Amino acid sequence: MSDTLSELLRAFFGAFIGAVGFAMLVHVPKRSWLPSGIIAGLSYLVYWLLTQAGLPDPMGIFIGSLFGSLTGQICARKLKMIGTIFLMSAIVPVVPGLGLYRMMAFLGEGQTTAGVDLGIQAMITIAMIALGTSMGSFIDRIIQHQTVK
Repeated sequence: MSDTLSELLRAFFGAFIGAVGFAMLVHVPKRSWLPSGIIAGLSYLVYWLLTQAGLPDPMGIFIGSLFGSLTGQICARKLKMIGTIFLMSAIVPVVPGLGLYRMMAFLGEGQTTAGVDLGIQAMITIAMIALGTSMGSFIDRIIQHQTVK
């Protein structure tokens, strides 16, 4: 198997397992575990492929979150569930938990410049996740409004 395919599969299944684990942790309905994992895996692949192609990390996170939001809304309608279930899982792989942890560690050690730099990067990531998910919800509502007319 080629290295690229191996990396793709590792990225997908890592995100899939993380999202399903998170879904179990927050007690979402069992019938949503598989779709949540698939949406998270695909959303992370979108992000990963875009950044591998040279797109800046924040843009990849924005587009991956947008994709996850749109597919989560569609899946929620099909399964007659709330979209938040799928949206939460879709963003789990890109949440900057490690970056925030390292920021606090640097700040605690007195390495202010490194801590602030990591904090800014984490806040940009959080902003791109919020923007992507809200834009996905907005686009979904526009589409739904157009189909109702």
